[in-house]
Amino acid sequence: MKREELLVAAIQNGTVIDHIPPAKIFEVVNLLHLENVKTSIMVGINLKSHKMGQKSIIKIADKYFTDAELNQLSVVAPNVSLCIIKDYEVVEKREVELPDVVRGVVKCGNPKCITNNEPMTTVFQVVDKERGIIQCAYCEKEQNIDHVKLL
Repeated sequence: MKREELLVAAIQNGTVIDHIPPAKIFEVVNLLHLENVKTSIMVGINLKSHKMGQKSIIKIADKYFTDAELNQLSVVAPNVSLCIIKDYEVVEKREVELPDVVRGVVKCGNPKCITNNEPMTTVFQVVDKERGIIQCAYCEKEQNIDHVKLL
């Protein structure tokens, strides 16, 4: 009988971001500026997943994220699982979902939009969470979050 094991070190304290689509892993790393984190980081890519087929996972020791950072994460990789670890135990687990309003995270795809021509914060209403459709509050252009450019 062949037995497969995945050995990924446990972290004492920190955050685990699980169920990241493999194609989005490097966007997540860049978005969260993990290159600047001085504690240990473990990244697993193309791991087997019953839920997704394949997934990626990131474990960051001694790092916790703000709600603003998680809102950004929700745009790049909605529906990831976030686990807060303290003393090797999961003390909080939640799904990161797309919020109702996305502020200052993505660029409007309309080159004539005021947000692309004046120094101001972008604001998008989420009009369809299932399909990932957001709409600019200024010019009303709709975009799919799979095709947006991050600021």
